[in-house]
Amino acid sequence: MKAFLRKLAALCSAYYAYMLEYRAELLLWALAGSLPLIMMGLWSEAARAGNFSLSSLEFIRYFLAVFLVRQFSIIWVIWDFEQEVVEGKLSPRLLQPLDPAWHHVASHLMERLARLPFTVALIALFFLLYPRAFWIPSWQQVALGSLAILLAFALRFLMQYTLALLAFWVERISALEQFHFLVYLFLSGVIAPLEVFPPAVRQVLGWTPFPYLVHFPASLWVGLPQDILRGFAMGLAWLGLFWLVNRWLWWKGLQRYSGMGA
Repeated sequence: MKAFLRKLAALCSAYYAYMLEYRAELLLWALAGSLPLIMMGLWSEAARAGNFSLSSLEFIRYFLAVFLVRQFSIIWVIWDFEQEVVEGKLSPRLLQPLDPAWHHVASHLMERLARLPFTVALIALFFLLYPRAFWIPSWQQVALGSLAILLAFALRFLMQYTLALLAFWVERISALEQFHFLVYLFLSGVIAPLEVFPPAVRQVLGWTPFPYLVHFPASLWVGLPQDILRGFAMGLAWLGLFWLVNRWLWWKGLQRYSGMGA
């Protein structure tokens, strides 16, 4: 375990230094995740004229929390892994005494750390523009919301990494991610909070992994009613299922892999 932690620490240090070389790009990526803020304006205005279960202020705070969750749960592993398989770059990593997945985990985590100052600055700017939306979450909201964000990151990463393993069989698997991303946007709570969906739709969605990627952690941050135990249990159950599928695809995929030097 100590040897593994030393290797992981070395990877994190290297990837953090790498991410700091692209500060301007990190700012652009942070701004690129501003779709929830656009949807916030639409839904907050709709709440003034319509009859929704959430008030205009609750919509504003919800989409700010969605923005925060998205900043910590954006994943791009499918594009990196596809390139590694197609170009044979996976071969040298297979020789290392560490699962290649940890390279991607370290790069994602260090990108979050390097992006953090920009995220905080954007949230501060948001509160300057919308001072009435300012609130201080309770320590329970912070603790549960942070755990839910960590779960959302792990689940989103494992879902996309599992899909990425199909690159052993399909040359351009990233094209499938484009369709998956559309489903993710509409069913995870990025476009609209699940409270505006019909009750039957919400009940069905509760058995899928999508609400636990955005809606569940965002709701915990703003204090919207949630079945906390069920939410974490479902998220962990899906995490375990994708991990099993991921390991099976990895084992089968390595038997087919014929990249340069493999």
